[in-house]
Amino acid sequence: MQVQTQEYLKKLTENNVVAIQNVAKDATYPVKEVRPEVGDGAYRVVVEASDPSKISEMRDALPRKVDLSDWSASASGNTITYDLSKAAQSKLSDEAVAQAMRIIDTRINAVGVAEPLLQTHGGQGSHQILLQMPGIQDPERVKQLLVGASHLELVHVIDQPQRTYATQEAAVAALGGTVPQNRRVVPYSERDEPTAAGNQTQDQQKDKPKQWVVIETPSVIDGTELRDARGELGDAGGDNYQIGFHLKPSGAEKFGRWTGANIGQPMGVVLDDEVKSIATIQGQITDSGRITGTFTKQSSEDLALTLRSGALPAPLVYQEERTVGPSLGADSIRSGVTASAVGLLLVVLTMVIYYRGSGVNAVIALFLNVILTMAALILFDATLTLPGIAGLLLGIGMAVDSNVLIFERIREELRSGKTIPSAIDQGFSRAFVTIIDTHVTTIISSLFLFVFGTGPIRGFAVTLVLGLLANLFSAVYVSRTIFIWLLNRKGRRVETLSI
Repeated sequence: MQVQTQEYLKKLTENNVVAIQNVAKDATYPVKEVRPEVGDGAYRVVVEASDPSKISEMRDALPRKVDLSDWSASASGNTITYDLSKAAQSKLSDEAVAQAMRIIDTRINAVGVAEPLLQTHGGQGSHQILLQMPGIQDPERVKQLLVGASHLELVHVIDQPQRTYATQEAAVAALGGTVPQNRRVVPYSERDEPTAAGNQTQDQQKDKPKQWVVIETPSVIDGTELRDARGELGDAGGDNYQIGFHLKPSGAEKFGRWTGANIGQPMGVVLDDEVKSIATIQGQITDSGRITGTFTKQSSEDLALTLRSGALPAPLVYQEERTVGPSLGADSIRSGVTASAVGLLLVVLTMVIYYRGSGVNAVIALFLNVILTMAALILFDATLTLPGIAGLLLGIGMAVDSNVLIFERIREELRSGKTIPSAIDQGFSRAFVTIIDTHVTTIISSLFLFVFGTGPIRGFAVTLVLGLLANLFSAVYVSRTIFIWLLNRKGRRVETLSI
């Protein structure tokens, strides 16, 4: 997919126009007009003053109020021009791609995609992102989640001379033919989504008449002030779902102050530059609210997820999609399973031949370790890929290594003249510290692989850690219990131990 960074730079330019207008208004600067100029790879903000004598003061003062560190300023006559250089455009575009990747990573991990591979793609300036998702069952749903901008705004809806208009032209005409800088004309459509009770086609929904409303800009608060959002059952119950959201303390303070001063006024919920619902403020609202509509359970959870992860800095466009057929995956997995089976068989033969009867004890603990590891993978709904199989195979080796440490320690105790029960007890007790040391250090290393690694590396780390945790139980507790059971079963002094 490709991040449309030109849209990001355009939006950044427009935001700076609004910010400069607000600062100039608060500082009572004689500003005649502030306008964006975007085109042919150029992004600039032009400030025209009605008093040329204030140009120098404004040029120095505005950057202290508005973040214009990436913009170069030039003054001529009664005009100040802020230009975004090519180097700054490249830097900001790279930052937008990095931010998009963080948001994509949050979204795909939240829907449970196992071991995703996410990385930049192409050469410098391509602004492309490559995403690989093994084992995904519903790729279309994930694709919709990834491209969803879901920029949330809570705004004041202008209710004079009327609230809604049949056409955009009618809304603009109500403003005198031009849209002021502190107003926006946006479409308004209550969300109406197919439910289990009655399905609507996309064409039917498109044919519904669209209305237009005038809102005040800037918004009261936006998605950056969002603390949490969750899909939940609506007041009517049944299949009616809604999205409940909670605000950060700073946003709650602003929202509470505004709603307290605007009781009786209409407030709109805007998602991606479209008003989705309008409500009349009945009283002061602070840290929570809800978005209503005919949501399904999945759509409410998906929208809540995109709201929680934050709005994408720029739109995403899919450029290429490939699906790896199951035959290739089956061959790879079959090879990995074969390698694991051969490795396990050789380990079993080695333990039985070298440690004789005690080797059977180790084999039982080893099989239990594999069963517990696979059970944990099923419990966490993990996808077992080749790196995961490699981690499982390494876990088998380390599981046997623990028994080797214990058995060799028992042999040393027997050579020193200890009785068999005492040698077993001392062997497990003294080897336990070494086992803990090797396992803890390996688990710490695996955690670093999981935190800083990509998808395949994470899969390797997960199976290895699960195998090591299972081994602390099977190689120590289970193996020791088997020895104790055998000693108690004979019911007399044991003279020999098959080790």
